[in-house]
Amino acid sequence: MPKGILGKKLGMTQLFAANGDVVPVTVIQTGPCRVVQKKTPEKDGYAALQIGFGDKLRKVNKPQRGHYAKAQTVPALKLVEIRTDDDKTLNELEPGAELRVESLFKEGDLVDVTGTSKGKGFSGMMKKHNANRGPMSHGSMYHRRVGALAATDAARVFKNRPMPGRLGGERRTVQGLTVIRVDAERHLLLLKGSVPGNNGSFVLVKESVKKRG
Repeated sequence: MPKGILGKKLGMTQLFAANGDVVPVTVIQTGPCRVVQKKTPEKDGYAALQIGFGDKLRKVNKPQRGHYAKAQTVPALKLVEIRTDDDKTLNELEPGAELRVESLFKEGDLVDVTGTSKGKGFSGMMKKHNANRGPMSHGSMYHRRVGALAATDAARVFKNRPMPGRLGGERRTVQGLTVIRVDAERHLLLLKGSVPGNNGSFVLVKESVKKRG
């Protein structure tokens, strides 16, 4: 099976461990997801599974209708590709097959979660880049503003200079989160800690690149 699944962040809550400790967890609804397309090295140059989450209630255009009709499945609300090098997975799963979270992860597994961080609008230097403030004494005229921008020998501002601007709304990945509970009946995955994104946003849960020591 592919070590990854698409889900929707529902929010955060807390659980009590066996020793009485409080564990903050994020609840993710993981489908069930369906296989929409199977890509192979012979045809596409790489091996991957395209999976869909949810049902799209709005009308879809003609190319999309043909894409889903080929897989004999209903249009999905969200599509994502998960690469795999497992030939067994490609041979077993066909378009239209269902992916369930209990077949991919179990309690104690480590996962990486990718999502879009919360957008916070326009922010200044201190909030966006954790910059130090200037003197707060009367008459300094410099409290939370940007410091010197130019270099010593160039009358211009170099690229990638930290500046005020839009904060958040970027693709972020949190690594090494522990699976606390898998609710197969309700398709829920409970992960220890927080994940990027607003409640209701889509996240991709994959097998972690980090291994337990």
